[in-house]
Order: sequence, then C-alpha cells, then structure tokens
Amino acid sequence: MSNSPFRRMIGASTPDFWRLWYVGLIVAIVRWLETVAVGIVVYQRTDSAFLVSMMTMLRVLPMGLFGVFLGALAERFDRGRVLLIVMLLMIGTSAILAVLDWTGQLEIWHLALASFINGCGWCTDNPVRRVMIGEVVGRERMGTAMSLDVGASNATRMIGPALGGFLLAWTGIQGAFILSVLMYCTALWAVLTIRSRIPRTAGSGAVLAQIAEGLALVRTDKRLIGVLVVTVVYNIFAWPFTSMIPVIGRDRLHLGPEGVGLLASLDGIGAFVGALLLALWLTPRWYGRAYLCGVISYLIMVVIFALVQSPALAGAALLLTGLGGAGFATMQATLVYLAAPAEMRSRILGVLTVCIGTGPIGFLWLGWLADRIGSHNATAVTGVLGLLAMAATWRWWKEI
Repeated sequence: MSNSPFRRMIGASTPDFWRLWYVGLIVAIVRWLETVAVGIVVYQRTDSAFLVSMMTMLRVLPMGLFGVFLGALAERFDRGRVLLIVMLLMIGTSAILAVLDWTGQLEIWHLALASFINGCGWCTDNPVRRVMIGEVVGRERMGTAMSLDVGASNATRMIGPALGGFLLAWTGIQGAFILSVLMYCTALWAVLTIRSRIPRTAGSGAVLAQIAEGLALVRTDKRLIGVLVVTVVYNIFAWPFTSMIPVIGRDRLHLGPEGVGLLASLDGIGAFVGALLLALWLTPRWYGRAYLCGVISYLIMVVIFALVQSPALAGAALLLTGLGGAGFATMQATLVYLAAPAEMRSRILGVLTVCIGTGPIGFLWLGWLADRIGSHNATAVTGVLGLLAMAATWRWWKEI
C-alpha cells in the first residue's frame, strides 16, 4: 500500500488514519455479517418480515435516541478511549450470543437486545471515529479520506453479507458470532496502537446548552439544513429496503442462504466501486451534486429491485443502488464536517447521527406494510414515496 495512489493522496505520514480506517472496515464487516445472518435466522424461526425489519431497526434506533447527546459528550472525553470502550462492548455482545447459541439458549429477544446494544456503539461513529479521521488528515484531505472510509464500509457490504450467508449455511449462527469476536479483536488492537490524541474541545458548559448551541447553528446554515433534510429522506424511504433483501431473496427470487448472502453483497460491490471512483476523481465543487444524485438514483433502483423477478436483474439493480449510495454516504459526513466550525464538529455530527436515527420510522413502516401487501410491493411503494419526498423538499436541498 506504500506506493498506492490512495496513500499518496492521504499522506504516508498519517498511519493513524489507516488504523481508524481499519477499525471502520472491521466494524462494518461484522455489522453486515450479523445483519444478514440474524435476518435469515429470525425469518426462519418466525416467518415474519416485520420482525426481520425490526432487527435492523434496533441497530439504528440508538442514533435517534442518543446521537445528539453523544455528539456533545464526545467533546468532553478522549475520543480514543471512547473508541476503545465501544470495541470492548462489541466484543462482549458477540461473545455472549455465541455462548448462548452453543448452550441452546439463544432466543429472538437476545438477538433484538444485542442489535440495540451494537447500535449504541454504531451511533458513536460520526462524532468519535470520523471526527478523529478529520483531525488526523486535515480539512483539505477530508473528502478523500471520507471516500476511502466509505469505500471500505461499502466493500464490507459485499464481504459481510456473503460471509453471513455462507457461515449460517455451514456452521449455524454460532460460527458467525465467533468470527465476529475474532475480527473485533483485530480492530481492538488497531485502536490500542493509535498514537494521535484529539484534544477535548468542550468548555465547562452544560451538555444541554452545548446541544442548543449546535442546533442554533444548524438553523442558520442553509447548507446544513439541506444535508440533514436529504439524510432524513434517505433513512426513512431508501435505506430500510436493505432489511427486505433476505425476504425478497427467499420468497420472490427463491434463493437459499448462500444466494441471499451473495445477492445482498452486490449492493456493496457497486458502492465500493463508486467510492473508489469518487476518491480518485471527485472535486469539491461536485460534492453537492454527488450527494443529491446519489440519493435520487438509489431510490429509483430500489423500486426496480422490488419489481423484477429475475435474480440477475435484481442483482444489477442492487449494483446500481450501491453506486448511488456511494455518492450519498461519502458526501454526507464530509459536507457536514466542512460546514461546521472546528469546535462544534462533534456536536453537528451528533445532529447528523440523529437524522440517520430516523431510520427506525422507515423500518417500522416497511416491516408493517410488508406483512400486509408483500415485501416486494412494500419496498416498491416506499421507494416511490421517497422520490416524492425528494420532490417535496426541493426548496431545502437546492441550497446544497
């Protein structure tokens, strides 16, 4: 990697960026691995698309509940130590689930609780790990750094689901959790070797006062309002469709666990390629266009994926959702980071995390509707509603 164009763009003198990048890579692989494995197991045991959707929803719910508070609190503590605590929490959760399955005591509510706990760790990513990335690489290289970080995250969407499907078929869900623990341990080592210390930026003011200050800034910045509005639309109407991939794959496309895992990974392949293209060629003046076009194309492909009956066409649609999602995901945190004052970045990224946390509304809606009109019909309807929501909110996101 020493001579790679990506390393030259970031700088060979920033090894801590690659450590933080690796932590994000591992956490995302495990997230997708467990999401697919848990989704298949829950559907096998309950035959309920609603409960499958709820497992993913519980991973997102903490963002809406705690994101803004974590953003303010992150400014008061050493972010490296916070990241260390998060990794230990993740390791413990997966280890307990593996033991429960090994002893024959694993229940659906255990999976639900673990999903929520891991979601609490996930909602620290923007105000902790990504702020650390920005401080390590600097403003001028933040767009490239985020492209590489999102590219890694997107790559996990082709690795994680395939691993989850194959492990479930070969070893059962216990094997998936054991692999999760082992992978988390390598990320823990990376956290322990980070040398940079990001200074605390918060003063002695109360957390609620700091939150109010951050929200006041958002209300006065049209760029931030636009980014946050589009984030809400995406997380309510676009992203929740991923919870229906195991259901549509089994019921409509007639695939087994391995096929479902491979199908779910195609979205990640497209997203990985898209993020690499952005890292190589995207310039700052195109950041807003990449963000908006990514969301719109994503929603269009969601509708197409839901309506086709051929696994090949469904896979092609997922590849294209990945390309669109890369533009959205890469620019989301980048636009917010660049627009926020340095001393308030964790707080504003905490507000962004809350907007991401509106996803449970979409998961609840999609799961409820899927049990009534079928998973593919519900997914198509939700995608169309997302396109209508983008049209209705044009007055805000045009400022981007």
